[in-house]
Amino acid sequence: MDTVFMNPVIIVALVAGVWFITNVFRVLKEYERGVVFFLGKYRATRGPGLIILIPFLEKLVKVDQRVVTMDIPTQDVITKDNVTIKVNAVLYFRVMEPSKAIIRVENYLYATSQLAQTTLRSVCGEADLDDLLINREQINVRIQEIIDKQTDPWGIKVTTVELKDIDLPQEMKRAMAQQAEAERERRAKIIKAQGEYEASTKLTEAASVMSSQGLAIQLRYLETLRDIATEHNSTIVFPLPVELLEMARAVNKKANS
Repeated sequence: MDTVFMNPVIIVALVAGVWFITNVFRVLKEYERGVVFFLGKYRATRGPGLIILIPFLEKLVKVDQRVVTMDIPTQDVITKDNVTIKVNAVLYFRVMEPSKAIIRVENYLYATSQLAQTTLRSVCGEADLDDLLINREQINVRIQEIIDKQTDPWGIKVTTVELKDIDLPQEMKRAMAQQAEAERERRAKIIKAQGEYEASTKLTEAASVMSSQGLAIQLRYLETLRDIATEHNSTIVFPLPVELLEMARAVNKKANS
């Protein structure tokens, strides 16, 4: 038994069999494609499923066609209004044509990453800081369009680019905080002034109505005295208004006539 396993011919045969199976028969998953080269020349894109290769003559390169999520490292950017910031982003893309991704660029992952970094710096450097903070969606679309146009010859489709963080200098953060506080105070003063204006307008209208009706003034006077007496739990002695005496006299005279 030991002699059979130690036979060099059998060992070589086993190794050759394993090599033959692993290099001739290849299985590609549903999301994988195989770019096949025949003597160094592109022949076909195959998969998914079982792929049979001609030994020594054909070579297969696997390509993953799932969506790739790529982090764009933090970039130092000087904006159009000369503010130094740090920006990073995330890029989503997938390989649409595996043959182009292998043949037309040496390493499509590395090439896409480098292109994304330079485009991020370029686009952010052309915008003002306010645009980066307010119009972030438009910046995302512009970066995506530029990268997608550049990677199209590689058979790559860039679907989305999203700015993640915009890191501002500390002095800029303090200045923006002060500006926001000043804006809140301005709005509060405007609201308060508006309220006072509306209140004064209503009071003026009320005074105009009451001034034309003497009895209304007296009734308001009595109501105010009642409120004071109720609130402070006290007795108030006040002279009877002349208008009430005249009114009572007129009513009594009419009743006796």
